[in-house]
Amino acid sequence: MTHIYQEHSERALFEPNRAGALRLANRIVMAPLTRNRAGPGLVPGEFAAEYYAQRATAGLIIAEATQISAQAQGYADTPGCYSDDQVRGWKKITDAVHAKGGTIVVQLWHTGRVSHTSFQLDGQAPVGPSTIRANTKTFVAGQGFVEVSMPRALGLDEMPGIIQDFRYASLRAIEAGFDGVELHGAHGYLLDAFLRDGTNHRTDAYGGAIANRARLILEVAKRCADAIGSDRLGVRISPVSTAGDSHDSDPQALFNYVVENLNLLGLAYLHVVEGETGGKRDSIPFDYCALHDRFDGVWMVNNGYDRQMAIDAVASGRADLVSFGRLFIANPDLVERFRENAPLNKLMGQDTFYGGGAHGYTDYPTLQQARSSDEVAEEGLGLSPVV
Repeated sequence: MTHIYQEHSERALFEPNRAGALRLANRIVMAPLTRNRAGPGLVPGEFAAEYYAQRATAGLIIAEATQISAQAQGYADTPGCYSDDQVRGWKKITDAVHAKGGTIVVQLWHTGRVSHTSFQLDGQAPVGPSTIRANTKTFVAGQGFVEVSMPRALGLDEMPGIIQDFRYASLRAIEAGFDGVELHGAHGYLLDAFLRDGTNHRTDAYGGAIANRARLILEVAKRCADAIGSDRLGVRISPVSTAGDSHDSDPQALFNYVVENLNLLGLAYLHVVEGETGGKRDSIPFDYCALHDRFDGVWMVNNGYDRQMAIDAVASGRADLVSFGRLFIANPDLVERFRENAPLNKLMGQDTFYGGGAHGYTDYPTLQQARSSDEVAEEGLGLSPVV
C-alpha cells in the first residue's frame, strides 16, 4: 500500500493543471530568476530565447523580474517591458517557448528604494514609500556592488502614475506574447515596501493602518486585472522575508488582510515565498495555512523545495504548484529529471549567475546529452553502453 501511495503521490506532481486561463502541463514552475543579461535599451539579451525555450517543459515559466518603466530599474542589465524594442525582444522569447509547447508569464516589478541614482533619469533619487534608505546593495556597471541610494518619498499625486505604469506594462506584456503577468509584491521592492510598517512611515491614504499600506498593491492588482483579465494575473508575496531590508511588526495580520483582498479579484494564482528568501523556511513563526485558507485560487509555493518536498506538498493539497529557482538554472530539463528521479546538474560558479553570455546560462547539459556523452566516453574506453 505504501508503494502504491508513493506512486500516486509522485504522479500528482506531473499531472496537468490550470491556473485561471493558463494551461499547465504539470505542477512544476520555473521561478523568476534575475540573470542580468539584457542588452542595450534593456532589451532581453541574445541568448534569452534559447535559455527559456530550453526550459519549456516546465508547467509554467515565470520570466525574470522586468521593469515597468525607466524609473523602476534597480540593477544593471535587467530587462524592461515598456518600450517597443523591449516588446519585440520579448516576442522572440515567447514565440520560442510556445513553439516548444510551453506556457510563460512575465514578472513585472518596480524596485522602488532598492535602486541607485545611476539608474535614474538625470541622477535623481529612487522612490519609495518613505525617505528610509534600504540596508542593502545593488550592482552598478563599472563600480561593482554599492550601497543603494537614499530614496525620496513618492508624492500622493504620483501614485496614479505608478499604478498606470504597472497597467501599461501588463498590456505590453500581453502584446509581447506572454500568457499572463505576475506582479512582484515581494522582497522589499516597491509594492512590498509600501506594505511594511518598517519601511512605510506615511501618514496619508497609503500609510498607517494595514488597509492603507495595502492600498497600492491592491490598486495595482485591480487595474492590471481589469486590463488583461484577472485569470491571467498572478501575484508574488514573501510574508516574512527580510530581502531588500523589508520588515514588519505583525506580518501575519498584514498578509492575512492582503490575501483576503487579493482573493476577491479571482487571480490566476498566488505565489508565496515561504520563510527567508534563499534561506531558512522557518525563520520566524508564521501560519501559511491561515493564508491558504483565505485564498480560493491556485496556490504556488517557493523556497528551497526539492523533489520529495514538492511531491508531498502537491499530494497533500498543501500546494497546487511548486516553483524552483536554482534547480532550473542548472537543469533545463528539470521536469524530466524529477520524473525519472535522475541526478541533477551542479551549479556552475556563482560568477555565472549574474551577467555574462552563454556560459552558465544556456550550456547546462540535459539528461539526454549527459547520457550520450557518457556513452561516447564508454565507447572510447572500449566499453559497451549498458542497456
